[in-house]
Amino acid sequence: MISMLQRSMAAGVAMVLLAACSPPADGGAGAGFGSTDITGAQYGQTLRLTDHLGRSRTLADYRGKVVTLFFGYTQCPDVCPTNLVNMAEVMRQLGPDADRLQVLFVTIDPERDTQALLADYVPAFDPRFVGLFGDPATTQAVAKDFKVFYQKQGDVGGKAYTVDHSTGTYVFDPQGRLRLYVRHGEKPEVIVADVKKLLAGK
Repeated sequence: MISMLQRSMAAGVAMVLLAACSPPADGGAGAGFGSTDITGAQYGQTLRLTDHLGRSRTLADYRGKVVTLFFGYTQCPDVCPTNLVNMAEVMRQLGPDADRLQVLFVTIDPERDTQALLADYVPAFDPRFVGLFGDPATTQAVAKDFKVFYQKQGDVGGKAYTVDHSTGTYVFDPQGRLRLYVRHGEKPEVIVADVKKLLAGK
């Protein structure tokens, strides 16, 4: 039987695809992005969390930079570290432009991912990366706004559970507008090309 979570995930994927099929609202058409262009999407507007240094953060704090936003957790066995390794390679390939890109990692496992753990884990991939967290209710609200779905699996009553979750990355342009959705496993050079286009005002 299909669970409510599966129905919600299917609906969310459909909405992302519908947004991707809509024409860009501000001239993004023709930019030739390698990732999915979701310019004009009306979700993913709210983000108020705490970073791994204990500072309150919003998307507005990173205005002027391209921002990538990924939801995961530190005990993720494959998808999350792979994403962060890929983004570290993106930073390397960008060279001097890397300082104009901000990589954000939002935990969807706030019960286990403490500030101290995020501070050890996230910057280990690149010291410029920022880990973000909130309490369970705040995490749920932010994930809902970004159409990100997650659910504990296994030992949900203890500490040995895993978390099934969405695996894509959202990308904001320097003006703070949601522009792209990057599929998990995308090649770093594709992301680099997209970031450079956004930095150039595409």
